[in-house]
Amino acid sequence: MRIHFNGAARTVTGSQHLLEINGSRLLLECGLFQGHRRDFYERNQNFSFEPRSVDAVILTHAHIDHSGNLPNLVKQGFSNPIYATLATAHLADIMLRDSGHIQEADIEFINKKRFRRGEPPAEPLYTMQNAAEVTQYLRPVSYDEPFEPVPGVIVRLVEAGHILGSAGVSLEIEEKGRKVHLWFSGDIGRHHMPLLREPVLPGSKVDYLMMECTYGDKPHEDFRVAYNELRDVIKRTVERGGKVIIPAFAVGRTQELVYFLNEMIAEGSIPSVPVYVDSPLAVHATEVFEQHPECFDKETHDFIRRHKHPALEFEQLTYTHSVEESKAINDRKGPLIIISASGMAETGRILHHLRNNIEDPRNVILIVSWQAPDTLGRRLAEREQKVRIFGEVFHRRAEVATIGGLSSHAGQTLLIDYAMSVKDQARQIFLVHGEERAATALIECLGERGLKQTVYPDWHESVEI
Repeated sequence: MRIHFNGAARTVTGSQHLLEINGSRLLLECGLFQGHRRDFYERNQNFSFEPRSVDAVILTHAHIDHSGNLPNLVKQGFSNPIYATLATAHLADIMLRDSGHIQEADIEFINKKRFRRGEPPAEPLYTMQNAAEVTQYLRPVSYDEPFEPVPGVIVRLVEAGHILGSAGVSLEIEEKGRKVHLWFSGDIGRHHMPLLREPVLPGSKVDYLMMECTYGDKPHEDFRVAYNELRDVIKRTVERGGKVIIPAFAVGRTQELVYFLNEMIAEGSIPSVPVYVDSPLAVHATEVFEQHPECFDKETHDFIRRHKHPALEFEQLTYTHSVEESKAINDRKGPLIIISASGMAETGRILHHLRNNIEDPRNVILIVSWQAPDTLGRRLAEREQKVRIFGEVFHRRAEVATIGGLSSHAGQTLLIDYAMSVKDQARQIFLVHGEERAATALIECLGERGLKQTVYPDWHESVEI
């Protein structure tokens, strides 16, 4: 059996790991690499394997850095099952279509400028139609339901607690009479997250563990600390009549923020100001969340019962659908709150909100998630004074506030617990989905606790197990 680390190796985006077992090829995720535009097209267009040769895909969750290159996989010849939980299949369908739409729209905008400069037009990575073709291959499975994606591999998906429908993957493999238990974490959630159930840690007799390490160098503060920081940023911005602009992932982070704002307004801890969720994808994703209340945790059900209205709906909240509704927000004076995708401020309507509000010192740009290198979100998080949006330079006069404690990824403490659960069993632990600083810190922490068999594979490295 061989593992090829083709994405999210020594970086956080573009998760993609190819397993060769019994002559079959099983792909764990097919995410979109996000970063510098030149690298974006090069790395996402070119697979290091023949897509037609892949026998099945297992998708841990619907975030684009885990699912977003499936349209290219299908476009280039893949035509086999893509296994995921029911909620993930539902979310991935709408997210991939939205990704295709956004890429078409952004290229159209960019090509207008290229035309004026006498440059040839650029092509989108894939289209909305390409994305829609993925749907026919999605195969929903229930949590803890065993299935056999390729001969000799029995798989179970377990609750990961990261976003709705997210899963860790248990693979019980038999190859040439030898049995191996491989566990792939996907993205690990956190304890006591809003809306979601608790993550399940690896089970017994795990021989090899592949796990994310996004925050391997950073313990998270309690959610309530982040909640209070969010409240304080909103209060001071409202007091000066400003707008709170929040780039947020449409699936997961947006729903968490809406839930928190619902709670804050219900309790009277922030003023009752208009809140806009301006992302067609976030609107559709929220509808999916509302269709899966069985995935909610006890605290969410208690909140709904106590306040007599849904967790993701309240009087001050507006979900915008059309472009005209989105544009109309910019004509409104503050104070108000705008939540818009994308989470790394690379595509979508958030770019227009940033362009219209970044030079007003009354406003705040609120960064609430990890930002990949070479993205606009990272440049804002690093408080650069000049940034480029749609090819134009803007002077940032708006405040930038960062709140790390809202992350839906496990912090260092839970990552240590996750790895330690296989301490007396695992022959090797492979760290993926993390930058070098995070991985190095986690390796050191695990080594101090007696886990010496932890490695950090290179991009395109392969190992025999």
